Amino acid sequence: MAEDHGSSRNMSMSMSQKELGDEDARAVRVGDAARTNERLEFAGNAVRTAKYSPFTFLPRNLFEQFHRLAYVYFLAIAVLNQLPQLAVFGRGASVMPLAFVLTVTAVKDAYEDWRRHRADRAENNRLAAVLSTVPGAGAAEYVPTKWKDVRVGDIVRVAANESPPADMVLLATSDTTGVAYVQTLNLDGESNLKTRYAKQETLTTRVEHLAGAAVIRCERPNRNIYGFQANLELQEESRRIPLGPSNIVLRGCDLKNTAWAVGVVVYAGRETKAMLNNAGTPTKRSRLETHMNRETLFLSGILIVLCSLVAALSGVWLRTHATQLELAQFFHKKDYLNSDKENSNYNYYGIAAQIVFNFLMAVIVFQIMIPISLYISMELVRLGQAYFMIRDARLYDASSDSRFQCRALNINEDLGQVKCIFSDKTGTLTQNKMEFRCASIDGVDYSDITRQRPVEGDLAWVPKVPVNVDREVMALVRNVGATEQGRYTREFFIALATCNTIVPLILDGPDPKKKVIDYQGESPDEQALVSAAAAYGFVLVERTSGHIVIDVLGEKQRFDVLGLHEFDSDRKRMSVIIGCPDKTVKLFVKGADSSMFGIIDKTLNPDVVQATEKHLHSYSSVGLRTLVIGVRELTQTEFLEWQMAYERASTALLGRGNLLRSVAANIERNMRLLGASGIEDKLQDGVPEAIEKLRQAEIKVWVLTGDKQETAISIGYSCKLLTQDMTQIVINSNSRESCRRSLDDAISMVHKLRSLSTDSQSRVPLALIIDGNSLVYIFDDTEREEKLFEVAIACDVVLCCRVAPLQKAGIVDLIKKRTSDMTLAIGDGANDVSMIQMADVGIGISGQEGRQAVMASDFAMGQFRFLVPLLLVHGHWNYQRMGYMILYNFYRNATFVFVLFCARRITT
Repeated sequence: MAEDHGSSRNMSMSMSQKELGDEDARAVRVGDAARTNERLEFAGNAVRTAKYSPFTFLPRNLFEQFHRLAYVYFLAIAVLNQLPQLAVFGRGASVMPLAFVLTVTAVKDAYEDWRRHRADRAENNRLAAVLSTVPGAGAAEYVPTKWKDVRVGDIVRVAANESPPADMVLLATSDTTGVAYVQTLNLDGESNLKTRYAKQETLTTRVEHLAGAAVIRCERPNRNIYGFQANLELQEESRRIPLGPSNIVLRGCDLKNTAWAVGVVVYAGRETKAMLNNAGTPTKRSRLETHMNRETLFLSGILIVLCSLVAALSGVWLRTHATQLELAQFFHKKDYLNSDKENSNYNYYGIAAQIVFNFLMAVIVFQIMIPISLYISMELVRLGQAYFMIRDARLYDASSDSRFQCRALNINEDLGQVKCIFSDKTGTLTQNKMEFRCASIDGVDYSDITRQRPVEGDLAWVPKVPVNVDREVMALVRNVGATEQGRYTREFFIALATCNTIVPLILDGPDPKKKVIDYQGESPDEQALVSAAAAYGFVLVERTSGHIVIDVLGEKQRFDVLGLHEFDSDRKRMSVIIGCPDKTVKLFVKGADSSMFGIIDKTLNPDVVQATEKHLHSYSSVGLRTLVIGVRELTQTEFLEWQMAYERASTALLGRGNLLRSVAANIERNMRLLGASGIEDKLQDGVPEAIEKLRQAEIKVWVLTGDKQETAISIGYSCKLLTQDMTQIVINSNSRESCRRSLDDAISMVHKLRSLSTDSQSRVPLALIIDGNSLVYIFDDTEREEKLFEVAIACDVVLCCRVAPLQKAGIVDLIKKRTSDMTLAIGDGANDVSMIQMADVGIGISGQEGRQAVMASDFAMGQFRFLVPLLLVHGHWNYQRMGYMILYNFYRNATFVFVLFCARRITT
């Protein structure tokens, strides 16, 4: 179910690959910046995003501009024209065109960099409240300090709606439980609020007393905005207190719904995660411009041939008229004006030297064979093309009020050459607005839409997102003690309300008697599930660092959160240990069916397991995203053993990630199956029509998704990517040998169908469906890669399921390396970034999963259907107009050069 979202949250978790060791730890003394930075090993907090400095601008800018081969050519021509023997034009005139182009580009670059310098100054001079000891008084107070003067180890106080000046570990907040709410919109584009916590050990101590009495040992700076490993050591505590991602607030976040928060700076300046992730827009070169470089070399070869002919013919003429040079009309061998030097040569160095000079002079005369004005014209044309695309009403998304963004001007014309599109599914083909549709509880299917209706009655709590409820399920939860099915149903919705990281926000609605609850969270799936639980009467109304409060059918009950294992892409599930009001301790787990059925005890209720598997298959077949929910009651011994193991793992500096996964695996076993849920992610408007038009334009569309195979196939049929007349080739392998056999069988099928097809009209359309597990074995071996390429290139559609972010990039690279087809990747989440950057053209969608895809893209837009006007209209005209202009410039200048060449031969 949540593979797409889970991978988007975990794609950058590089610290799981390289665990924190003692040699990698850095010590931060809380409130003692002087001792923390006494060896000057930590960066200051001043940031610099500007590219140049006043001293480096000229050499660096010129170096970058001369990466264009034509500029080197024009520079060589200008240098040759400065020599007296070769001066064809005025010395200044030969330099002016190149100097003009370089100057215009340099002025543009300088202006852009000046704006970056101005933004840097404004950022560095913002004020922060830093705890400082008052001289003489011995007391401490918060002093306004410029951001650039904040150092690692400083204690900083941040007020509501403010941003922290650096990455800081929370020590205290205005909430008595230590909760702070942050919005990471400026960091990763996600607008949902996220919870961060201060440790209880620091909450109970005055911040002034922590200064100098606490040390944080944390990992070295890295780009992973979702990961953090550290330990807190207090003088009065004998044990290490573990710190994780939920305890750090990053630079670029905004503090929301919290009056104030106090933290200690652990990363500053260029070492903050925001700055480490500030890679800027990726630079890609237009394929047309690359082709132009080859044309430039070809024209240079023609130029050399022409100049060689001129030089050779001039040599013949000089030898033929060797005795007549003194009287030649345009050539004087003798210097008649200098009477002191008899027979002294004037502008004559012998036939060999004259041939060389004539060759170089011809190069200068014929230099316009390669037009320097073409590069200026291309930039102006691209600017106009970008304006047309941005102002096109067909590319405007009214739902998000967003226009088309052209983030890379230099590849506009590549849009008209795309032959293969790689698309994400969730949030790109679908809306990524999840809606709870049905559930299977204790083996009973509740998916009959005829029984569903809006919530009725006088409710005290109303979820912001309305959910239709099943009348039969509603009757079961209201008569909880009547039947065993009712008890299971109640426990199912308790699991939905507790097993999550959702933050409830209480809002005032139009009816003063009803409170509207807005559920904020990082996963749209979790929001849909918690909203569904609220609609059935299990309303999550409060969350703190240690407990949650659920309104159960009108009665508020407190559930203690004793432990939490968050979702990760390895386990593909999350779990929470809850202390229930009846004093029992329960473990609730939810996750993908591929992961959950491995930890379900199938001997407890085999009939329920079998029925649930059947229901999951039917849900997936109609395109629903599925989740499986399980529960297990823990004994006191089991809980204490888990608690000790979790504490050891969470305080380990070496291999903490692996240890925590091991602890989770040990406790997540022998689960009792509660049921499963089906969530609908609707198609975006116009997706089927867009795919059909792209296919008519002979553009292949491949879908790369993290969803399960049945869900992906169902969506494929819904959006007309798959059709009933297609022959499907399915590769699902669990070993290298079975993968090899599957590929061989697929190749045999392709060859057989090709032999049966006599022409293109009667050819049987093929669709390749492959899972991520098979791709693991394929990408391990070059031979298997070649076989996959042979199969994939013969298919009309390729559908990759359960794929990781790097596998998406691997699929794109498979086609890029082996064909000359222009590739385009489109996605909306952080798990699509690698694919977008790998493709020739990357497009980001402003969706529900943040703006990381947009920030890494070349172009950005609001809907998948906009690809049709973008590629088939703008792309076509961009390529055609640019191609015509380049050809016109080359032909015009070549004609002029050949006229000069013929005239020079006639003169000779």
